[in-house]
Amino acid sequence: MTAKQIAAIIEEFAPKNIQESWDNAGMQTDNDGKEITGILLCLDVTEASIDEAISKGCNMIVSHHPLFFGTKLKCIDNSSYVMRCAKKAIKHDIAIYSAHTNMDKVSGGVSGRMCQKLGLENVRILEDDSTEYGLGMIGELPEPADEVTFLQSVKDIFGCKALKHSALLGRKAKKVAVCGGSGVFLLDKAISEGADIFITADIKYHDFFKPENKLVLCDIGHFESEQYTKEIFFEVLSKKIDTFAIQFSEKDTNPVFCL
Repeated sequence: MTAKQIAAIIEEFAPKNIQESWDNAGMQTDNDGKEITGILLCLDVTEASIDEAISKGCNMIVSHHPLFFGTKLKCIDNSSYVMRCAKKAIKHDIAIYSAHTNMDKVSGGVSGRMCQKLGLENVRILEDDSTEYGLGMIGELPEPADEVTFLQSVKDIFGCKALKHSALLGRKAKKVAVCGGSGVFLLDKAISEGADIFITADIKYHDFFKPENKLVLCDIGHFESEQYTKEIFFEVLSKKIDTFAIQFSEKDTNPVFCL
């Protein structure tokens, strides 16, 4: 099986043509149709994950975040980790494929997995792109929960080093909206849909004023919100592939540290 055939399996689940116009989902490096011997699943492509793929005999990496993202490629040198990753992948015939906003926009994708981890019911897409695809998800807790108790469970589930939130409202939480990654642009939609809590990441200081006591806005961290994407890749691929190993990266690629 080739890298392009494996990419086709992923795109059957999360079509590449639904990605955002600014995105770069798809093949990042190809290995000229060589037979794939193993796949390493990760959130980010780093030099450590390339080395891990080499050591584990994997000649394909499937990531959520594209290696080439917001980069105008003029030459491949050693000036950045992106270029060094590309050079090493090409040298070792490693294909790199990324499913980014296309994986965000399917109901069983990034935000859908967040809902699953939180145990939400009656889930649906928060902002529809069409009848099938869109960004964010919203659902309901089985039983109303105390805000602080629920936020503590969120922190535990996603392994947050820190959890930032807007002012608590002193009421039970029932309806929860989520968006993996940078999703504060969906705040008004979450409010209009009656969410009690909106969980996302990359929230700026002034954005925490915007809920105006209509909901609790919660930032769990970008990596934390998307870390379970590897599970989605594994489930999608393992249903169709049983001839070689599909492995989870053991490297922590979160670039954010807390004292």
